[in-house]
Amino acid sequence: MRWLMSLGERTRPNVPRFAECPAPGQARALALADDFGQLLFVLRQWRQVYGEELTAWAAQVQADDISTLPADLIAAWEAVADVVRLDTEPGGYVRVSDYRDMPQRPSINAGAGTGPQLWTTTP
Repeated sequence: MRWLMSLGERTRPNVPRFAECPAPGQARALALADDFGQLLFVLRQWRQVYGEELTAWAAQVQADDISTLPADLIAAWEAVADVVRLDTEPGGYVRVSDYRDMPQRPSINAGAGTGPQLWTTTP
């Protein structure tokens, strides 16, 4: 199992903590990592590219290559993607919200994007 992280989209200016979770083919950026801790380093890189205030969604997946994700994973993304939320905080901190053991997770929306920028922590 590896971790797949999708850059969230804050689409409601009047609700600053709201963030949609785009599907892998629609996200501005994706990352595939062997270890959860590696996602924090990717998130730090994303801050430099996309700005200070970011939200990302992560889930454990069966995937070997970020450029060829399994079709069943992409189809089921909205149901599995919102298990761990990572929000950047002032001062370089990251707030991690783990929803894996919650019976009802926050609602997300697989909104449209312009295509992903792919990131991986393995060669």
